[in-house]
Amino acid sequence: MNTKKIAIIGAGSWGTALSLHLAEKFEQVSLWVYEKELCDLILKERENKWFLPGFQFPENITPYNSIEAVVRDQSVILMVVPTPALRNIMAQLKPFIQPESLIINASKGIENDSLSTCHKIIKDSLNIPCDVATVSGPTFAKEVAAKVPSALLAASECEDAAKKVQEIFSSRYVKVFTSNDVLGVEIGGALKNVIAIATGISDGLKLGFNTRAALITRGLVEITRIGTELGAKPETFYGLSGLGDLVLTCTGDLSRNRQLGIQLGEGKSLKEITKDMKMVAEGVSTVKSAYELIRKLNIQASIMQETYKVLHENKAPEKALEDLMRIEISTEFSGIKGLA
Repeated sequence: MNTKKIAIIGAGSWGTALSLHLAEKFEQVSLWVYEKELCDLILKERENKWFLPGFQFPENITPYNSIEAVVRDQSVILMVVPTPALRNIMAQLKPFIQPESLIINASKGIENDSLSTCHKIIKDSLNIPCDVATVSGPTFAKEVAAKVPSALLAASECEDAAKKVQEIFSSRYVKVFTSNDVLGVEIGGALKNVIAIATGISDGLKLGFNTRAALITRGLVEITRIGTELGAKPETFYGLSGLGDLVLTCTGDLSRNRQLGIQLGEGKSLKEITKDMKMVAEGVSTVKSAYELIRKLNIQASIMQETYKVLHENKAPEKALEDLMRIEISTEFSGIKGLA
């Protein structure tokens, strides 16, 4: 495939890390930077000091503040923007996207109003004959930028598109697998952020490793219940974009969602925690979608429901835990389609 140029939309920590990674695969990387001040700083310093400091940009990465300048005449476009902004940014991109382009999503979230994952948002926004794929998996931006051995999953309804994404992202230190279960991959990648906040709250309350392990394991069951009810394959949630991403985000100190949860458990309010945050903790928005999906699908997902109440109804974390322990229990895998 053509490895001359790629457009990357979004210069947060993950967009920056992927730019650095793909700069070794492409001759030219065009990076759209939302903040003009940051764009100017990157041009001057050749480093993203706001979101991923400590990594120098090679000469073949060019930052732009103009979407048109980045996207025009590009056949491979990588989307790395917060999910709540994705639909609006796709509308800005649409006039410049060529038919038959490959659009790759690297964001993880579920839109609040439509309850759509990113793949569907992109397809609905385009209405142009393009291949759409998602890249996901257990990865922290800082470690990918530092070339720590990692694994990703390339998912698309089109096998050829998934293989193209696999080829694009594979390197000496990144191993990429393929999947055709796009919905499962995106549900796992989005909802693990909610469980990461819950485990962070547990850690902030100093409840120990038993509690953390229980939350991760039962959280995976809740994610799988929702995913399979929506039509995803149960085995997807026991792979890289499910269990793998969940464990990383719930236990790693580089997880913004876990760190936010820790501070909630220590007694801080959501407003206090987020007022100075430059980078988004996607779980804060995604938990609203999770809560609506649980009600719509009539599914038991008590961890996510209690996490929603702590975040958006000011419920005390200690009270949420107390209520979690009182909930009626059933068999371990009840409610998972195709597994129980």
